[in-house]
Amino acid sequence: MPGWEAIIGLEVHARLLTRTKLFCACETAFGAPANTRVCPVCLGYPGALPVLNEAAVELAAGVALATGCAVHQESVFARKNYFYPDLPKGYQISQFDRPLATGGYLDITTREGARRVRIHRIHIEEDAGKLIHDATGGASQDTSLVDLNRAGTPLIEIVSDPDLRSSEEALAYLTRLRQVVMYCDACDGNMEEGSLRCDANVSVRRDGEPLGTRSEVKNLNSFRFLAKAVDFEIERQIALLETGGTVVQETRLFDPATGETRAMRSKEEAHDYRYLPEPDLPPLVVSAAALDRVKARLPEMPAPRAERYRRDYGLSLEDSETLVATRELAEYFERTLAAAASPRAAANWVRNEVVGLCNQKKTPLSSFLVTPGMLGELIRMIDSGEISGKAAKDAFEEMADSGEAPHAIVERRGLSQLSDPEAIREIVERVVASNDAQVALYRAGKTGLFGHFVGQVMKASRGRANPEIANRLLREILDRDGS
Repeated sequence: MPGWEAIIGLEVHARLLTRTKLFCACETAFGAPANTRVCPVCLGYPGALPVLNEAAVELAAGVALATGCAVHQESVFARKNYFYPDLPKGYQISQFDRPLATGGYLDITTREGARRVRIHRIHIEEDAGKLIHDATGGASQDTSLVDLNRAGTPLIEIVSDPDLRSSEEALAYLTRLRQVVMYCDACDGNMEEGSLRCDANVSVRRDGEPLGTRSEVKNLNSFRFLAKAVDFEIERQIALLETGGTVVQETRLFDPATGETRAMRSKEEAHDYRYLPEPDLPPLVVSAAALDRVKARLPEMPAPRAERYRRDYGLSLEDSETLVATRELAEYFERTLAAAASPRAAANWVRNEVVGLCNQKKTPLSSFLVTPGMLGELIRMIDSGEISGKAAKDAFEEMADSGEAPHAIVERRGLSQLSDPEAIREIVERVVASNDAQVALYRAGKTGLFGHFVGQVMKASRGRANPEIANRLLREILDRDGS
């Protein structure tokens, strides 16, 4: 709203793709029966000692390096003390004043322009369990159930600085961050299953004024909910301040049914959690050699990859961003390009035909029967004039159903393009000779009928005539005979 500015920061929790939990050997796979993947360590039994999962540290360090953070040689675990039914130990093992990494950034681009969003910190922590409030299994309506399978699974919390100014920028940031953690193979990015969760800190201020009081909207598990919650919270706070009210620092929940946020509890500060050093874990030391190994395994990230596509291949911003949406799609495009040697054609086919057909068939790209090599061969056949664009699309759909090679389909179905000028001339002359009335109208000035002749030639050639040659010969014959 005119005269107001929104200040937004996001805290994103990403569940790390480890086989076992952060401090014990319980498996982390989603979907097991409730309370079957637990042990004395993750249940907090007296005397059970945590042992840190090295794979979790490597994945967390990878995300930190990919976002330009400084990974500290030594970081410290702490106990975050609070009571909640899904927290069996009565505290969460996290990091407080000495986190794993600090000082990174992500660059985003929206209709509002480019912006660099600073990342304040990335720290490692364990997840809590899950409360189920639905009345299931014979439970009464006022009963909540607890599933502790998730308790102890490894998370990283990625905390941005308050550099975002709109819901659109918040969405762009979360989208790019999700891409990064997936490119690093650190998180599957599945928001429906809770693998990626987002808390939004929102405040507003009049132009030129100090930062306002913020509210935190918790556990936003979809991009749509994030946008709706941020927009509602901005409007709520502005309306409150413009009528003389005061924004209270509090934690709020988003209600998808109403599209509104509602108060949950007053906002806690760090001292409210009584952070204490974790006595059962020594300081976490990450050596330079270990960081070098992690860095060597990282792929090219989505932002520089999209920029390279624009710079080296002349692709548009929209095309390049679509192609880097997932690491799998970007690598499919690059392998297609290597086989086709035509960047724009490869980009168009991958973005429109491959993505479109995968979505239509609800088929993951990993199971798509058209390999990059097959698609590259199909593109080369178009570029060489061997087949037309229409025939290529027909062949592509059959390739996606059968996995058959493009040249075999073209040969079997007779889809090869007719490019012999003399053979096409014979077809054009037959079409002109059998359309006397249309020829007379065309020569009388109704040149819009040219498309009619093109259609007749394509029909007579069963779609095989090279359009460029057919158009040239049609104009030559129509204009010559009419002079």
